[in-house]
Amino acid sequence: MQRRDFLQQAALSVAGFTTGFAQQSGNKLLKEGKVGIGQIHYEVHGNPKGKPLFLGFPIFASYAQIFGAQQAGVLNGFLDRLTDRYRVLVADYPSIGKSGTTPATELTAERVSADLLSVTDAAGFKQFAYWGYAWGAAAGLQMASRTKRLSALVIGGWPPLGGDYAGMLQAARTNLPNPSPSSMQVLRNKEQYLQWVTFYESVQNWPEAKANTGFKFPKLVFYGADSVTTTGGVTVGYAATIRERRKELEALGWRVSEIPGKGHGVGLEPATIVPVVREFLDKAI
Repeated sequence: MQRRDFLQQAALSVAGFTTGFAQQSGNKLLKEGKVGIGQIHYEVHGNPKGKPLFLGFPIFASYAQIFGAQQAGVLNGFLDRLTDRYRVLVADYPSIGKSGTTPATELTAERVSADLLSVTDAAGFKQFAYWGYAWGAAAGLQMASRTKRLSALVIGGWPPLGGDYAGMLQAARTNLPNPSPSSMQVLRNKEQYLQWVTFYESVQNWPEAKANTGFKFPKLVFYGADSVTTTGGVTVGYAATIRERRKELEALGWRVSEIPGKGHGVGLEPATIVPVVREFLDKAI
């Protein structure tokens, strides 16, 4: 086996738990032989015979190490409610935790999609459900439009139709010189913030309506009824947009779930959202 193949597949498996490294796509430093730069750390938890589920951003394999003891229970809150039936994949992405750093100028939607699929390859997931929230939801839509391997798609806190990609790009450019403290919880340095500019630049002309017509798998979008954020002088009303486009989404086969009394932070409340998503996934796959 070649070294590259070994690094893609190398993993430690112990009684329902697997950890390893996938290989990023297209990393120039990796091609030059600097192997650690191009790795994406991942873990697989739960029922070895369970349905494959990729739990994406903002849930990370190294969640406790990244956010500290006060937030340590968030990842376990998801896993404890999912691993009875599902084989749950989590990763340190993008450029976080135990993973290598992707050059900020390379984090395009195409690159993100390829990287996420590389993680599923390394984990042995051929067909899988994907669940992402906020940026992880936007990334999931991009991946979904580039693969036929999804068994289901769960999008939280981001509209599958009417996504404010222009507003997010404007906000990212405004925040670039001075990222917020919450952003710096995730980033390794201020320069890395440029990755969000790169990503949102790459999706400005994404044909979301056309992409949605190609999504033939079961799909759910959920959101807090009061979900809205303001960043970089841009206010993004996630709840208002999804509510406005609900009939169109349902006509395209989306199941739409509004969670009363919750804002954008509901994505990190497993006790609230896992029952909603489980009720969908347990019937869908």
